[in-house]
Amino acid sequence: MKPRHHLYLDEALTEQLEALARKPGGSKSAIVSAALSAYFLRQGAREVDDLLKVRLDRISNQLARIERDGQVLLESFALLVRYFLNVTPPLGEDDKVGRALGRDRFHAFVGQVGRLVAEGKRTLDPEGEQ
Repeated sequence: MKPRHHLYLDEALTEQLEALARKPGGSKSAIVSAALSAYFLRQGAREVDDLLKVRLDRISNQLARIERDGQVLLESFALLVRYFLNVTPPLGEDDKVGRALGRDRFHAFVGQVGRLVAEGKRTLDPEGEQ
């Protein structure tokens, strides 16, 4: 047996409840029970949403910082390349020694980047200054 409840509703809500209860298969008890169940489910979901909101805000802030850092990095790199290309004269077609030296320097550069990434070190890290 289900417990009986006495509720007081305003006129507009009472009219809506009665209109829904007139439909086939509808009853005031079933409508109120479904409405209360939905309300309580939303309350639980709201608590979860509040907990997730804090974490999502933190992740969003971290992503914003990563995006900003990436833009600074790309702009710095672009300026470095532009400067390098402006101040370095091009090598002649027959300058095999210059090209070999450039190739060796490039391989050394790529190797150094690979080692730093593999070791988890950063060139601009204040603790690991070189």
